[in-house]
Amino acid sequence: MPTNWPLVGMFPGLVRNAHRVHEFATDVLIETKGTFEFHGPVLANFNMLATSDPTNIHHILSKNFSNYPKGIPFRKIFNILGNGIFNVDCELWEIHRKTSMYIMGPVKFQTLLERNMWGIIENGLKPILDVFAEQGTLFDLQEIFHRFSFDAISKLLLDHDPKSLSIDLPHVPCEKAFSDAADALLYRHIFLEGCWKLQNWLRIGKEKKLIEAWETFDKFLYPCILRKQEEWMHKSTINDEEFTFLNEYIKMYNQRKDGDLGTLQTFLRDTFLSLFFAGRDTTSVALTWFFWLLAKNPLVEKRIREEIQQQWNLKEGENLKFFKIYKTPKLVYLYGALCETLRLFPSVAIEHKLPLEDDILPSGHHVTPNTRIVISIYSMGRMESIWGKIA
Repeated sequence: MPTNWPLVGMFPGLVRNAHRVHEFATDVLIETKGTFEFHGPVLANFNMLATSDPTNIHHILSKNFSNYPKGIPFRKIFNILGNGIFNVDCELWEIHRKTSMYIMGPVKFQTLLERNMWGIIENGLKPILDVFAEQGTLFDLQEIFHRFSFDAISKLLLDHDPKSLSIDLPHVPCEKAFSDAADALLYRHIFLEGCWKLQNWLRIGKEKKLIEAWETFDKFLYPCILRKQEEWMHKSTINDEEFTFLNEYIKMYNQRKDGDLGTLQTFLRDTFLSLFFAGRDTTSVALTWFFWLLAKNPLVEKRIREEIQQQWNLKEGENLKFFKIYKTPKLVYLYGALCETLRLFPSVAIEHKLPLEDDILPSGHHVTPNTRIVISIYSMGRMESIWGKIA
């Protein structure tokens, strides 16, 4: 348990454990049976309630969802996302959600996804891994998956392949900027708002990297968006499904004429940047931890290989070929292994909420509109009270 010091509260303990913040939160939540009140420095507005209690999380994210938006503090931390889906609440969030679900539902989206993903795998990921295997070269698998997911989401959203996943692993500023931005945003959760705002004003530390990342994103996204708009306006011969994202979000923008979305270009930039963060980071993180766990559990790897061979009728030594998405439910054991990976190493480790009105959580804790709530998904996946003892 962190010590609650006079004036500075528990902040010194948080700073001391900044390098292992998720493990630190898990240790504290285990000791406090799933819910913990964190006291920050006096007058700093940094008090929080952290929870990994499933009943609290169900109450916040489902049963009383309307009372728990992300809130202004969250928007300040993630201001780089503008009016993207991860940074808005209420009606605008609902519109984003409905639009995204509508776009990603039709068969033509599934076809587009299959074509793009297999194209990146065949022309980018597989050749690189083959070269590394032939040469016996050590490489950073996480970097490879970062590049893979970045190229895939770029091709899917913008019909643009930045080719960061090339044999020579070229430096692609926008791809690298995502790691710098994610690192800085994590530290914004840990340090006082005044501290990171001062760093931002002085352009120093991690805030300097965040500012540079912001500029890099804009230099990458705006030209791609403009190119796609021009192709659409000139009735290019490219198939209609390749315009799905751009067209549907333009329709969404035009349906709202109250000006809260900013200009069309800015709205599209915010929307696509949010989808980039969702598609690039979550996928690459999940794949990295999945293969790390496989390396430590060869029996699981063997069973996954056997399942793929059996369900796809592959001969001994035969490589896996292109397959349709609808066939994936047959890979039950693989699905279970991926779910276990996400339990232990969730791609989104924490979630922020801020109550609109006073409420009492199922754990008995009272929360007010000034209570910052942090849901630790990482800790929830490691609670023995939920899952039993982890081997």
